[in-house]
Amino acid sequence: MIDLSLHDTGPRSLRVREFYLGRQPILDRNQTLFGYELLFRNAPVGPAHITNELSATAAVIAHASQLGMEKTIGDALGFVNVDADVLMTDIFSFLPREKVVLEVAETMPLTPQVLARITELAGHGFRFALDDLTGDSPNVAALLPLAEYVKMDMRNIPLSTLTKLAPRFRQDQKKLVAEKVETREEFKNCLDLGFDYFQGYYFAKPVIMSGKKLSPSQLAVMELMTLVTSEADNLEIERAIKRDVSLALNLLRLVNTPAVGARQRIDSLSQAVTILGRRQLQRWLQIMLYAEPSKRGHSMTPLLMLATTRGRLLELLAGKLRPSQRQAADVAFTVGIMSLMDTLFGIPMAEILSQIPVNEEVSEALLYRGGFFGDLLKLAECIERIEEMDDHIVPTLRDLAMSTDELVELEMAAFEWSDNVVRYAL
Repeated sequence: MIDLSLHDTGPRSLRVREFYLGRQPILDRNQTLFGYELLFRNAPVGPAHITNELSATAAVIAHASQLGMEKTIGDALGFVNVDADVLMTDIFSFLPREKVVLEVAETMPLTPQVLARITELAGHGFRFALDDLTGDSPNVAALLPLAEYVKMDMRNIPLSTLTKLAPRFRQDQKKLVAEKVETREEFKNCLDLGFDYFQGYYFAKPVIMSGKKLSPSQLAVMELMTLVTSEADNLEIERAIKRDVSLALNLLRLVNTPAVGARQRIDSLSQAVTILGRRQLQRWLQIMLYAEPSKRGHSMTPLLMLATTRGRLLELLAGKLRPSQRQAADVAFTVGIMSLMDTLFGIPMAEILSQIPVNEEVSEALLYRGGFFGDLLKLAECIERIEEMDDHIVPTLRDLAMSTDELVELEMAAFEWSDNVVRYAL
């Protein structure tokens, strides 16, 4: 993916090819979204195998930047892996230095030229994270003064080692990022050790609590969703919304987001119900279920962001793959956004589906990842964990007859849409 013809002076030029793009959330100590690690893989011709060659990153970022980095990360920071080859390219003319943190691995061959290049870029305002750190090495000693962040992988470092390393780097005024945090216990351990940021999907995994009840606001939204999907008339729906002042205000704010695309401002509940129609109203109620907990001081931004991104991506995929079936896109959105409700409520998915009437295709997708919509959901989940599940993406795309370029464009659109929704929802 990089033009390997070297110039005597100056950086190497880049060429862009097909690639996959994934982004993994990085949360702060309050579990509020802080940034994303952007994960790129180039698409091979032939066997379904994605290379881990980090030098592919350069051309990919050039492409992503041309499409619009703000679509990819919104207001968050973007953490991007770079290796020695990337550091010597012209990638940095594409990158907004105030929005990007460059990750360099402890094991990267550190020549005088590479160290000089990192020093130069830091002097131009680029920030660095020391990645995959496992202990002391000559590279750590050389790179640590230039790094603002230190990232440690929970899969590769024993807790006993973390206990020794974390205080040392905190003493050096480094911001600590725990990678691959997959359980609540790991999150708590890192929190106790003084880590500043946490990367992983622990927040998206359901913690099932026996006998847990929905909050009054969530119950109000659920009851309203039942009215919307039934034969209730608009006046009855409007009356139900008015009974909960908070619900009414939040709904009016949400339906006026740019993501709705309304041609005029919606100022009344009557307008909202009439202009949006049942299909759109149901969508915004589903989103509100994720937004509501944040009103009580528990930040659910990452879960809201993930659910809305999944919903929109599945909707766009279904619209592209089944353009003549408008209902397919609606069903796909519902599957995407409902796929995290077991985490949101702390209730098994089967129990949720017994309370919310859904058709067989939605149920099959949510419970077993089966059928067309289940395939779309599996694809979205693979993209989220692209570093671990690369080999599932190529065959799925082949089965769907979709190119990686098409997938990335839909991802970018989903990221941007979700970012717009979350800005207004919280």
